[in-house]
This record gives sequence, C-alpha cells and structure tokens, in this order.
Amino acid sequence: MPMDLGELERMIKQALPDATVTIEDLRGDGDHYAAHVVSSSFAGKSRVQQHQMVYQALQGRMGNELHALALQTSVPEA
Repeated sequence: MPMDLGELERMIKQALPDATVTIEDLRGDGDHYAAHVVSSSFAGKSRVQQHQMVYQALQGRMGNELHALALQTSVPEA
C-alpha cells in the first residue's frame, strides 16, 4: 500500500516541528519520493545523522509503505 504524500510530510513535521519540507512524488505511484528537509535541528549533525533523524520520524515505514526516498537535508540559511 503506497504512502500518502501528506502523511509523509506530517510525520516529518511532527518529529521536526520547525522543518520546511518539500516533497515530490517521482513516479506518481506513492512509492518513490524525493524530499528536501530544512531544519535547525540538523545544526551540528553530520549528513548521516540528519538522514537518520528523518528516517526515525517515518517510524519504520521506510522499506514498507515507502519504497524509495531520495533525501536531501540542510540547516536554514542564516
């Protein structure tokens, strides 16, 4: 069962309340998304740690309802 784009965004924003989240459905199938997440919570964290924070927000749905996620993370511009 595909994951709804709105649900994906809601889960990320719930875990990272200050995040700006941009999501694109790459194939129109609800299984392949690209996401850009900008959050001050990422400050001082490595790229791997930032991605782990987003995956943690998805509560185990990565690899199940969500087949593929091309992920970009960054801290807000000063």
